[in-house]
Amino acid sequence: MAATPERWDVEDDAFWEGEGKRIANRNLWISIPNLLCGFSVWLYWGMIVKTMQKIHFANPDLFAFSDWVGDTADETAYKALLYTLPAVAGLAGATLRIPNSFMIAICGGRNVIFMTTVLLIIPAAAAGFALQNAETPFHVYIVLAALSGVGGGAFSSSMSNISFFFPKRVQGLALGLNAGLGNAGVSVMQFLIPIVITRSIFGALGGAPYEITTAAGAEQIWLQNAALVWVPIMAFLAVLAWLLMNNLPQHPCGPTPFAIFKYLWLQGLGFVGVVVGVGLLVWSRSWPVPELVSTFIVLVITVLVTLAVMKWCTPRAIQEPLHAQFAIFKNKHNWIMTWLYVMTFGSFIGYSNAFPKLLQDVFVTEQNNLSLAAYIWIGPFVGALIRPVGGWLSDRFGGAKVTQWDTWIMVFSTIAAGYIVYLARHSATPEKYFIPFLLTFIVLFATTGIGNGSTFRMIPIIFEKAQAGPVLGWTSAIAAYGAYLIPKIFGQQIKAGTPEYALYGFALYYATCLWVNWYYYARKNAEIEC
Repeated sequence: MAATPERWDVEDDAFWEGEGKRIANRNLWISIPNLLCGFSVWLYWGMIVKTMQKIHFANPDLFAFSDWVGDTADETAYKALLYTLPAVAGLAGATLRIPNSFMIAICGGRNVIFMTTVLLIIPAAAAGFALQNAETPFHVYIVLAALSGVGGGAFSSSMSNISFFFPKRVQGLALGLNAGLGNAGVSVMQFLIPIVITRSIFGALGGAPYEITTAAGAEQIWLQNAALVWVPIMAFLAVLAWLLMNNLPQHPCGPTPFAIFKYLWLQGLGFVGVVVGVGLLVWSRSWPVPELVSTFIVLVITVLVTLAVMKWCTPRAIQEPLHAQFAIFKNKHNWIMTWLYVMTFGSFIGYSNAFPKLLQDVFVTEQNNLSLAAYIWIGPFVGALIRPVGGWLSDRFGGAKVTQWDTWIMVFSTIAAGYIVYLARHSATPEKYFIPFLLTFIVLFATTGIGNGSTFRMIPIIFEKAQAGPVLGWTSAIAAYGAYLIPKIFGQQIKAGTPEYALYGFALYYATCLWVNWYYYARKNAEIEC
């Protein structure tokens, strides 16, 4: 394994050029594919449930989940139920970002990246075997979706780790590459899964296909491959992380076994919050309050429980550095940047999680049998790949200015997308609105990507080095709840028959971000100009 450097001072130009740059770049280029796979396993539930629904509607005996949906003939109720799995994965991944925000300083970067990838192999392999049986109970998928949240939590620790490797003057690009190419795991997954589920790539180990007949003809679908394909890839990447990545000297994580224990302990504390959150999410189906209200109640309780167990249930060796990092909660700019980052990354990850099924529910009918496989991955791909551009533009013109102009476009494109959904919903031929919607959403995805880069670039400018890493982790943790909120809200509005209302609501939120960013950072004589 790579040794921990004796000295690490990347703001010293001589050290950076002589030694630091080589080590930093090696860690970055191993971090990226590990994070990419984390995103893929975290968010593949959107693609899985889309294909589940297709199989079920072709043969109602398969993936019926009658004990959850009640009347299996009620297609609207079935569609709404399936949004639960992406929402559970989103809730778990966001919750696990909270402990991951603090892991690097406590456990060491190499140790965290390696262990995260190893843990992700477990739910991916288990989901692959569960999907081979159409009678697997729905609650099993809920558990597996929650376990896949480890991939969502990885973003906070990965970004915090990379922030320590690069000097401030190039952090925008470095963080943009790690986040942007890591986020590309969403589009890579959405592109790869339609290919691998149409063929037997694991032989007898992969199980038998589901054979269905649709308007397009007879099909064989190996749905289990959507999960199994990531197992050998992650095994290889875990070995690379262990052998070639570095811990840093400013992170005194102790002997490797002790560092791994601390990692598992913090991850376990995060799962306490996950269990509470997922339990409340399932229980909230029977609460006598509006579903939108219960959605936010679940989120708030989950965050508070996770923070409480981290603060009060950690060993003394972990508590001291953890409590020192909790100082970010006394800084108002931590909360302001959280509000802004939810707009950018929260929208990207939430739309990515809901996009495959939303397209299917709005535009696909029995009459048109519209094929979406060639299009689903484009929006997330653009959003992920353009993120470094947001960091680069911010390095040149300032993060706040880039964020301000970007948010204006987000407001108008979201309103336009909502109106197109309204037109499609009231049309006998909704497929004719598909391309206008797709193009509008590609613009929206692009703005979330640019905003991801610009808001992340603002944080190292606003906060001192000791707080920047934890703030980067915390803001990305809360923003990741977009992967829970957006599928839940779309599911509620699909059930109500008004999916465009969800988009109009998101546009209203973006409008509040316009004012917040302008007042604190973008206007002349702002409190902090960045």
